[in-house]
Amino acid sequence: MTLAPQKLSACHCCGLVQELPPLPADAQALCPRCGVVISNPAKRARSNARTAGAALAALILYPFAISMPIMSVERLGHHKESSIWTGTLELLGDGQIFVALVLLTCSILIPLFKLLGLLSITLGRDRLSRQNRALTYRVIEWTGRWGMLDVLLIAILVTWVKMGDLVEMRPGPAAWTFSLVVLLSLLASAWFDPHAVWEDEAPPTR
Repeated sequence: MTLAPQKLSACHCCGLVQELPPLPADAQALCPRCGVVISNPAKRARSNARTAGAALAALILYPFAISMPIMSVERLGHHKESSIWTGTLELLGDGQIFVALVLLTCSILIPLFKLLGLLSITLGRDRLSRQNRALTYRVIEWTGRWGMLDVLLIAILVTWVKMGDLVEMRPGPAAWTFSLVVLLSLLASAWFDPHAVWEDEAPPTR
């Protein structure tokens, strides 16, 4: 039987630093001082599975969220529908560089990179070193704070453009699809266990 080397771990409750032996999938490690669970491979596996499932579902919906009409605008009898992608291109064509870059970064690039990053540190963890997994998770955390900037900007633009009854705006089908993508992304982030970044999969015992 080949055993993995022991590792040091600090209890998040009392701070006791101790050595953790390799644990089978159906066992958990308790702190000898306060009795708090320090490591639970089964719970971590379930957490990774839920994170990967939510991220994968969001990625499947992502192309529809940015390509389907997200807003319908009717002004003086003229009707027009725009998606996130076509709206970004139209803003670039009209010279609204700042607004277009905010939409491109916060609505298209950041959600995509966040979902791909969560998948890489859950499903592809065997191909990444601990340092790369930690760097990916830090980037995901940092970019998460900018995820709602585009929503605030769109709200300001809608308030500014909508003057009386001259302009009527209605949400399109992509509004609900994009909201579902955002919800799944938030669930994937909430379900992910950051401790899994620094823990390698235990080799099977023989």
